[in-house]
Amino acid sequence: MSTFDSYKNKYSHVHFERKDGILQMTLHTNNGPLQWGPSSQSQLVQAFTDVGADRDNRLIILTGTGDVFCGPKAEVGRSFYKEVQDNITADLLDKTHWNAKRLMTRLLDIEVPIIAIVNGPAMRHSEIPLMCDIVIAADDASFEDTAHFQIASQVPGDGLNIVYTMLLGLNRARYFMLMGEIIPAKKALELGLVSEVMPRKDLLPRAWEIAKQLAQKNDLLLRYTRVVLTQPLRNWMERDVMYHLGMEALAKLDKEDVHSDDAEIAAAHNKKGH
Repeated sequence: MSTFDSYKNKYSHVHFERKDGILQMTLHTNNGPLQWGPSSQSQLVQAFTDVGADRDNRLIILTGTGDVFCGPKAEVGRSFYKEVQDNITADLLDKTHWNAKRLMTRLLDIEVPIIAIVNGPAMRHSEIPLMCDIVIAADDASFEDTAHFQIASQVPGDGLNIVYTMLLGLNRARYFMLMGEIIPAKKALELGLVSEVMPRKDLLPRAWEIAKQLAQKNDLLLRYTRVVLTQPLRNWMERDVMYHLGMEALAKLDKEDVHSDDAEIAAAHNKKGH
């Protein structure tokens, strides 16, 4: 078990506030949009663990900061992933994959409903808000997995592939990942990835409105409904994610960089919207 006081000031990438059992988690890097990396990944694993172990949390609102849910942009991500690839070790892979699995499972272990606010482009790990129970998005938000296959020349095997395959269907998800597609908010609504799209300024009030409505139900109804509704995703994740991470690790051992022009790669993805 954990208590709010034990973790409310614990993480540099997550700001917490709670009122009447509704916990708002605001992701950030230096008070700006969250920038993905080993530090933010590790912190989210531990933060999800603490939040899930606090029985005083009745509902969760998960949001980003500013006008981007999570970065970095293509050109920054490309240089980061190349540096990791050039310095890959078994120990680094082990630590990365330990966190990668638990990022998925510890979020699913939170046994109360989670409302996700996608306040802008979700450039990295866009599966995180999509694993929540109710997803609302800004009208200029977007969803992508350009980092794995397209930018970093990596197998998309860290659980994102499972989430998108479940939500989009097999063929649609394969196109999305292989082609580095960026799905804008309106199309995400049509595809069923999100439930509501609205101006950014309306997102937080709407999330709290939904949370207060759900909070009228009793604790066990909220808790066990979340468990039931996430069970199919939890089963798939537990069954396959470590095997998929193994495939990702094996592909990383081939250090040949098939991209001849980093600037061209970055420009292509920026042209798509970022």
